[in-house]
Amino acid sequence: MFTKITSATISGIDGVDVSVEIDVARGIPAIDIVGLPEMSVKESRDRVRAAIRNAGFEFPVKRITINLAPANLKKEGSGFDLPIAIGIMAAAGYVACDNLSDCAFLAELSLEGRLRGVNGMLPMALALADAGIKRIFVAPENAHEVAITGKVTPVAAETLSDVVAYLRGEKQPVPVEKLETEVNETAELLDFADVQGQFQGKRALEIAAAGGHNVIMTGPPGTGKTMLARRITTILPPLTDAESLSVTKIYSVAGLLKNHGSLLRERPFRAPHHTASDAALIGGGRVPRPGEVTLSHNGVLFLDEFPEFAKNVIEVLRQPLEDGDVTISRVNATMTYPAQFMLVAAMNPCACGYRNDGKIACRCTDADIKKYERRISGPLLDRIDIAVEVPRLDYEDFVADKTSETSVQIRRRVISARALQTERFKNYGIACNALMGHNHIKLLCKMSKNATELLKQAYESMRLSARAYDRIIKTARTIADLENEAMINETHIAEAIQLRPKKYIE
Repeated sequence: MFTKITSATISGIDGVDVSVEIDVARGIPAIDIVGLPEMSVKESRDRVRAAIRNAGFEFPVKRITINLAPANLKKEGSGFDLPIAIGIMAAAGYVACDNLSDCAFLAELSLEGRLRGVNGMLPMALALADAGIKRIFVAPENAHEVAITGKVTPVAAETLSDVVAYLRGEKQPVPVEKLETEVNETAELLDFADVQGQFQGKRALEIAAAGGHNVIMTGPPGTGKTMLARRITTILPPLTDAESLSVTKIYSVAGLLKNHGSLLRERPFRAPHHTASDAALIGGGRVPRPGEVTLSHNGVLFLDEFPEFAKNVIEVLRQPLEDGDVTISRVNATMTYPAQFMLVAAMNPCACGYRNDGKIACRCTDADIKKYERRISGPLLDRIDIAVEVPRLDYEDFVADKTSETSVQIRRRVISARALQTERFKNYGIACNALMGHNHIKLLCKMSKNATELLKQAYESMRLSARAYDRIIKTARTIADLENEAMINETHIAEAIQLRPKKYIE
């Protein structure tokens, strides 16, 4: 007896539909799984046997061969338990095969026959919908995630017996409604109005948010660098529908969706500790998994105590900062993950933290300072558009009863600037100024004569690289957008040059 069941697996952050082909024949009782299964898939044979028996059905004592097609794609995860079980039960006559043509099955089985959720349900559901599937049988915790697609009907089942009853028409599944958008309650408590003073820092972050630029903040301990960084998502524009779906897919694959059932609308904010490894930052593993740069896609990657990260760790940021994606090669697989993020870094001016502080004497020697600064290489610093000092506040500034702009007020300007960029780049496939290539700059960034002359002087006197030259123009274009100016003038270029990081290594 031969049966074919539809299921799916994950490749990178995308789903791939998989045909689970099952042949039940006479012979020495055994279960063989072929089609490049990983260990978690091979273990299905024991879970499936126990689940079928404990659900009250008789397991066929025959030779069972299971093929996972396409055979050239590695299959991983425990989500193949349910399709394998249904296929075996269909071959045994417990389920009519003609009821399975438009159905897919994705769930882990416990030994007692209960369905458990799996990671990556959203991209797999999207792939199955594209393959023409109408219903997907899943565990209850995955049902709302399937409903996000709006293209396929989720059937939530508590147990394997429930799945059989639904397929036989003995029971009707409960309809699953799409959940409301998930809101980050912690982000709602953050506001730029909470930050006293530091107007230069706020201005720099507003420009960074408006154009999607990378930024580094330098200052003594306790001056508000981290406080500023954690509020940058409150002034970023909301995710578009396409961005929201992309971010939700990534978090689904990583198993980080909080309620497994709503699109993420808040931009990600990731802040790994400085002891993180390069694999944690970029991604890795025997079968590559997304790292922090991918989890920050369409959001912010905040690296506090930037020079304290191991040098080999921060150097791996070069490629994703330049290309917007990251490719991880391992023996078992090569995966390319999206990594279009804003880098926000914070650091002290020296190892003790009090260089040029004015209040506390620095204890570092010149050699200590140079050693500390050299932890950040010139090529990496070249990929950062904006550098800003966050100095210690005077007492009068700290206790002054001044009204600061709220995140809502700043966000309005950012959204207006992004709207100009959306219109500008509608035919170029990019979203913001920071993503412009050299050809885009030549075509779309018109400068006044005085601005061109000022940039020429800066190029020669500051010994800028070609990349730094382009990034100054990108930043100036963003400053002009915030002022709703069509042409870049000398004041925009001057501010962009002032914000340009000064290389530590000449």
